[in-house]
Amino acid sequence: MTETRWLTSDEREAWVRFAAVLELLPGVLDSQLQRDERLTHFDYFVLAMLSEAPDRTLRMTALATRTNATLPRLSRVVTRLEEQRLVARSPSADDRRATDASLTDAGWRKVVHAAPGHVANVRDSVIDALTPAQVVQLRSISDAVLGRLDPDGKLFASGS
Repeated sequence: MTETRWLTSDEREAWVRFAAVLELLPGVLDSQLQRDERLTHFDYFVLAMLSEAPDRTLRMTALATRTNATLPRLSRVVTRLEEQRLVARSPSADDRRATDASLTDAGWRKVVHAAPGHVANVRDSVIDALTPAQVVQLRSISDAVLGRLDPDGKLFASGS
């Protein structure tokens, strides 16, 4: 049996603060989007990933990769976005066994309207709290952690 490698005092302080960010940030992002757009952060992320895709369309498996989601979770969210007429699903033109998700015109308008408020919230909550050097460090730290959590680089964020 291997001996536990307990955190040093500095490591523990860093971890506790990072854990607090992990707990608080999703609520901050969701609150603004819910208040202003009646969207969750994940809803917005799905719409944003579709808005950046060629023809605003992605295969559901590719969309799951880009949004770091499981297919069941993504399917539930896309169903809700379909009910709001923001996304439409259809059989893939390339492979009839696969399903594509497309951003509708209403979905495009929604993400374009939501983007300025979301970016302002991200800036206010994270980016503007950091110096330019810390932004570079944040990316480097995130890359290092993603390398451990996604060693095969399957997630879209791991390769971007």
